[in-house]
Amino acid sequence: MVQTSARLLRLLSLLQAHREWSGVELAERLGVTARTVRRDVGRLRELGYPVHATAGVPGYRLGAGTDLPPLLLDDDEAVAVAVGLRTAAGGSVSGIEETSVRALAKLERVLPSRLRHRVRALRSMTVPMGRAGSAVDPASLAAIAAACRDHETLRFDYRTHEGQESVRAAEPYRLVHSGRHWYLLGWDTGRGDWRTYRVDRLSLRTPNGARFVPRDLPDSDLAAYMSRSISSAPYRYQGRFTMHAPAEVVAEHMPATTGTIEPIDERTCVLSSGANDLDELAVWVALMDVDFEVHEPPELVDRIRALSARLATAAAVSSASSVSRLAGSSRAGGSGRPRGTDPGK
Repeated sequence: MVQTSARLLRLLSLLQAHREWSGVELAERLGVTARTVRRDVGRLRELGYPVHATAGVPGYRLGAGTDLPPLLLDDDEAVAVAVGLRTAAGGSVSGIEETSVRALAKLERVLPSRLRHRVRALRSMTVPMGRAGSAVDPASLAAIAAACRDHETLRFDYRTHEGQESVRAAEPYRLVHSGRHWYLLGWDTGRGDWRTYRVDRLSLRTPNGARFVPRDLPDSDLAAYMSRSISSAPYRYQGRFTMHAPAEVVAEHMPATTGTIEPIDERTCVLSSGANDLDELAVWVALMDVDFEVHEPPELVDRIRALSARLATAAAVSSASSVSRLAGSSRAGGSGRPRGTDPGK
């Protein structure tokens, strides 16, 4: 009985996590036969969960409007969880943003309409305080996460960093939170290439487009790929440096949205970062207080040389002025005693 109950909960979780499952897929995931799957689906229906059979290839999907299994939350608890997930998805609690979006997408899919209205009403009457980073509607994040899960093409209006607007269509694959912004990794069907989109700059169009067959991802290390896409690719200049410090030390100064770091050995690493201005790139790296060598771009070396000469001149002139002021102060004070004092006291 315990094994059967655990399997029913696992089946319920699978039905929640995906729009549609074939009987064969469920049998493989659960390690049982297709006949056992049909019997377990019947048990869920007896418990009140509307598991619908799909036409064509035998399959199953979970209908909306059920109690919120397997927690069996009441209405007030469901509203509290939905609001809490929306808040966390907005980045108010560091480290759980992406998890919150996945949970929110799953919850809102089975949330009864009467509770959706309560969540929207509470949200509309709440005034958030400002915080760093861009504001993104959690409902949009949940819709994008659902499209990633169900392999549905997204259609949206997009505004670039320069303010140019266009209509895009993309196969969505991953949502990534950088700490300040949300990004969508997708295959742009119009441009025939992988693209990274700032979620706060897109406005979803409904309904979604056709379903697609997932492609191989552009990199096995998506975190590194997204870091490169965000920190270097969009900019005019892509800098590459050898930093004479351990990778973990450099990482403390350079977040993933600003640069990518690849260890060379225990004492050195390669830093890649981008900027639209050479001075910005040079000053940013110099302020890390770590010795470095420039590999790319070649013109950055000349710019650093010019900046170094300017700083050296400023330091020499400032030092000479300080000496001159000290000398003038000494002559005015005679023996060095502060002016206005009585030597006899």
